[in-house]
Amino acid sequence: MANQFDTLPDTYDDFTTTPFRVFLETPSVLGVLGDVRGAAVLDLGCGSGAYTRLVRQRGAARVSGLDVSEGMIAHARAREAAHPLGVEYFLGDLPDRLAGAFDLVLGVYVLPYAATRAELGGLCATAARALRPGGRFVTLPIHPCFRSGAVSYAPYGFRMTAVEPLADGSPVSLNLRFNGRDHDITARYWSRAALEDALREAGFTSPRFSDPVVSEEGIAEHGAAFWNDYLAHPHTVIIDCRKRSVRADER
Repeated sequence: MANQFDTLPDTYDDFTTTPFRVFLETPSVLGVLGDVRGAAVLDLGCGSGAYTRLVRQRGAARVSGLDVSEGMIAHARAREAAHPLGVEYFLGDLPDRLAGAFDLVLGVYVLPYAATRAELGGLCATAARALRPGGRFVTLPIHPCFRSGAVSYAPYGFRMTAVEPLADGSPVSLNLRFNGRDHDITARYWSRAALEDALREAGFTSPRFSDPVVSEEGIAEHGAAFWNDYLAHPHTVIIDCRKRSVRADER
């Protein structure tokens, strides 16, 4: 079945070259991940494989990408074939043989595409199933404090609009508009309470929420004022949590 992301691999790859990704989002994610050398990592909702490749290049011992978009997985596999890094890509559900195989699951902008509370719980459960006990899940949803119209994200290559007041599962229109590209995507808003509940029910400990930060290189390149609007109203938050070694109902 067609997916809204099937035609967007090239756009997603190009977006990794924008100042927003180069100087703010990517260094923020990598800063939270820390040292991945020797780790087994799953990129959940890997898209075109940008973070998948990057994590492998930073020394992760085993890296896999998982996505439900045929177009994205085909693109990622083509990139791997052209420039082999030893990354495996899987379409659809997590293979049974990979349950409990990973030290870290990364999910960049995967939770915003859960259209229902059940789907949100299912994505968190997939991350938990992939992890060994004590493994980490790092993920980026829409910021729980997001408010449509609070700031313009146009200087950073995208626009986001939603009908207020926001409620769990509210659709949010994301327009990627940069370097002559113009694509619309529908995402979903989830409150902090909904995110925490879904993670806890999936078997994760209390999550830590942190806002993205701009790198020193980004300030040197574009000046501090360029980033002020985004930093005052970030569109995403980084969640870092661990899978419980023993589920509470098993104690």
